[in-house]
Amino acid sequence: MLEDILANKRKEIEAAKAHLPLDALKARVSGRTAERNFQEAIRQPGKLSLIAELKRKSPSRGLLRERFDPVSLAQLLQEGGASALSVLTDEVYFGGHVDFLRDVKQFTEVPVLRKDFLIDVYQLYESIFYQADAVLLIVRILPGTVLHELLAVARSLGLGALVEVHSGDELDCALQAGAEIIGINVRDLATFRLQAGLVESLVPLIPSGKTIVAESGLQTAQEFSRMRELGVHAALVGEALMTAPDVRTKLRELLKHG
Repeated sequence: MLEDILANKRKEIEAAKAHLPLDALKARVSGRTAERNFQEAIRQPGKLSLIAELKRKSPSRGLLRERFDPVSLAQLLQEGGASALSVLTDEVYFGGHVDFLRDVKQFTEVPVLRKDFLIDVYQLYESIFYQADAVLLIVRILPGTVLHELLAVARSLGLGALVEVHSGDELDCALQAGAEIIGINVRDLATFRLQAGLVESLVPLIPSGKTIVAESGLQTAQEFSRMRELGVHAALVGEALMTAPDVRTKLRELLKHG
């Protein structure tokens, strides 16, 4: 599945470049940088922050929310106490769209993260064009030199970079590249299965001063509380919110125990 996603992503990037070449895109965003500080928003002393994810569907679960209005959902999640919003922009596999970034940004006040399979510098300038404040960079799909390059360009654009790891080796790569925000994703990208105990094993290996985000699989207040006890700074929650009848109530329930 991962290879299929990446193959499709490469085609999308080439099509986007054919429509609007990189130099032309750079010209359109010249002088623009991200407006809201993602890292500051999700690192708050004494509490576990929540990054609320807007996701219509996923390859592992199928359709999560039939009535999906990203703007109204984003506003409810902000009202519920989300410190930041994660917006899926992959259209084929997750039911997202890059337009959702701008739509959500215009009607909320918290930082907006673009969550997608970013493998090309073009997508970073595209993210600024659509008003993202941060981007997801997945170590598993980025060779070392590419990760370094994307991190450098993200910094130059003021974009926060959530660097996602799934193992100790990937964590080493992220740290060597200079990542400041480390996301530990317990969902294996190849099988989409959850890896129990991954957060517990990796958190002690992360130097103090880095911001740690737990990703995937968090469903209950007890799990949320456990992340806080481990020293995690923020949790990215998607499916538990998107499948809840009332997203605002579910978010407040999680935060109450975080």
